[in-house]
Parts: sequence; structure tokens; C-alpha cells
Amino acid sequence: MTKPPSLFKRLLLAGVFLIGCANAMAQEAAAPAPVATGMASHTSHGPRAQLATGIAFAPDGSLWMVGMDAKQQLYTSQSTDLASWSAPRILDSGGDAISADGENRPKLAFGPKGQVVISYTRPLEKPYTGWIRMLRSTDGGATFSPPFTVHQDRQEITHRFESIAFDASGALHTVWIDKRDMQAVGKSYVGAAIYQNRSLDGGLTFGPDSKVADHSCECCRIALTQGPDGQLRGLWRHVFGTSTRDHAFANLSDATPNRFKRATFDEWQIQACPHQGPGLALAGTAPHAGYHAVWFGIRKEKGVDVAAVRYARLAQDGQPVASTVRALPDPQAEHADVVAMGDKVAIVWRSFQGHETSLKAWLSQDGGKTFESRLLATALGNNDHPRLIANESRMVVVWRTEEKAEIHEITF
Repeated sequence: MTKPPSLFKRLLLAGVFLIGCANAMAQEAAAPAPVATGMASHTSHGPRAQLATGIAFAPDGSLWMVGMDAKQQLYTSQSTDLASWSAPRILDSGGDAISADGENRPKLAFGPKGQVVISYTRPLEKPYTGWIRMLRSTDGGATFSPPFTVHQDRQEITHRFESIAFDASGALHTVWIDKRDMQAVGKSYVGAAIYQNRSLDGGLTFGPDSKVADHSCECCRIALTQGPDGQLRGLWRHVFGTSTRDHAFANLSDATPNRFKRATFDEWQIQACPHQGPGLALAGTAPHAGYHAVWFGIRKEKGVDVAAVRYARLAQDGQPVASTVRALPDPQAEHADVVAMGDKVAIVWRSFQGHETSLKAWLSQDGGKTFESRLLATALGNNDHPRLIANESRMVVVWRTEEKAEIHEITF
């Protein structure tokens, strides 16, 4: 029988990048930078390519991707057959440095009136700081504006790990991790904060920066999905108390700060940022709608610390349905994502063993009651986290390796 890895090794395999948060809260430079994990650079001898990409379905059903090429240029590409990509189209990012690694990646979103927006984090001079930048199109992506900064606050602090999405009314939401409150309060402020703003004209103008929650984790992606009412819900890793790293859930249309519910209860006590954000998808329809969620955490089971990516159904208010919480069937699972289409639910993740990475899926046809496992692909060398997406009729995962951006359609 193979001896299971120690907790320390399990943390490394799962992509947990430990930091000394006690000192990190005292100064911006001590906060962790996003890193690509698991694959690290075991096959490369120079700077690792930035492989993190964003994907979105266009209104015509074509699949779009945005990322960085080998020359560190921002580009888009499209697929109409879900098998091959068009030639890369280089975008003018105005000379910006761009973060496209690990949890911090460029994003794409399509609006209801021909708008297309592309966002990214531009790192600033001071370590681990950044501004959130955006390109905007009003003609379906034929042309784009020069890049501009989305938020009003222009301090040289953390504005990073943004997520973007349109709600059902056509409002564009930008949600990010922000450290202006830590800057103002000082080292007694725990973690960072979640901020957002909204644009009612497809990214031409933006409302004020508004706080969603104090004391978020510092370096994990924020998951967004529309609720049954068309309003956006968010799920992010949060710091409860001084060191418990679980997750919080909120309706982003509620302008009241800190009106969130606790969504996970692993009770993981750690002064660290795991660099693994959650996934969130709508489950069912009103009035019985809830959410599917996946996340990484460590919890005690029979007195033993167990690290795992877990799945659960969340109620309408984000509260977990305790009977649905279960670990994915892979102790090496990391960076999972989830989408749903009616009762069909897909969870994908990558799994690193030795020198090989596997792309795996867990599929359900009964709303998450039962699942079957599937191996989708394997790769050697560096690779991105899997990106999972669905429209009205198709589910797709895009997995970018050093060789190409693979497209895998999920079929049941």
C-alpha cells in the first residue's frame, strides 16, 4: 500500500502557497503574489510562460479566449467548432504589464448590446500591487478601446484578482480584492477586502467603488454567477476571526457592506493564503433554486487534518446543505471549477502526480446527487488551471498547456 503524503506535501501538491500573514498585514510588500502552482517549472529553464486564460461564449455561440502569447502580448482567439482556434489577434494593451498567471488571469465578458469587455490586472512598481484595467468594444469585438483603469481609487496598493460579469439587466460588475482599508487602518486590519463597481452602459462609465466585505483572503479568485432573479452572487475565500480561511457568499446587488453569509465550515485555521479560489454555479430554478459550489480546504475528520477539494449544494442564501458536502474522488485535486445546465452538473480539476498532470471531471445528471468520474486529458510540463463554461446547450472546458489551448466538450 502506498503511504499517503504528509500534510505538508499535500499542501504543496494542492498549490497552497504559505505566507507569513502576521507580517503581511503590516505592509503591502509582504502580501503574496499570485503563482502558478502544482506544475511550477519542473521542465523549464527560463521564465515560465504566462498561461492563464479567460474564456466566454459569444452571443453567436462561438467560444472566445483571451490570454498572453509567448511575447507577452495580449491576444484573443475564437472557436466556432469547439475543436480548433482562429489565428491569434493581438490587442493593443498600451504597453501595460499584465498578470496572467495562476489565480490572476485576463477575463472576457459579453454584454447584451454588442459590448465585449476584457479585463486584467496591471502590476505596479511596488510588489503585489496593481490596477484593474479594461478594454471595451461596442461592435461585438471587431474593435477595442485603449485600456483604462476601472476603479476610482488610484493608490499604489492591491487592486487585483478581479472578476467581471454582466447581470440579467445588462449591468457590468467588476469585483476585486482591495487593500485600501488595510492601508488606512494598519496592521490590525485582517486580510484584504472585496470591492466592486458597476457600469450601466457596458463599460463606458462606472459608478463609485463600493465595499462588499471586510477581511477577505488576499490572493484567491472570486467566483460569480447569476441567481434565479438575474442578480449576481459572489463566493470568495474569507478570513473569519483572525485566521479561519473559509468562504463567504453575497448578493452583489445588495449595496450594504458585509451583508454576506458564511458558505463553508472547514474551520481551517491558517495564517496563509491558499491561492485556490472557489467555483459557483446556479442550481435549479426559482422558487427552489440554490447553488453548486466547489472549494479547497482542510478540515479535521476523526482528529486528522484532511486536505481536499470539496463540493456542496448551497441554499438560496448561500448556506451549505450539510448532507451534500463531500470530497472530490481525487486526493490530489486542485483548482476545481463547476458549471450546471439544468440537472446536468460538471466539475473539473487538474491533478498533479510525479511529472504528469491529469485533467479530470466529475459529472452528474441528477443535480449533484450522484456523480461519475472521467479522465479528460493528460499533459507534461506547465499548464493553466482548467476553465469551465456553459451556455444554453453546451458545456466546455479549456485547458491551456505549453503546447496549445485544448478544448474538451463535456458530454453526458
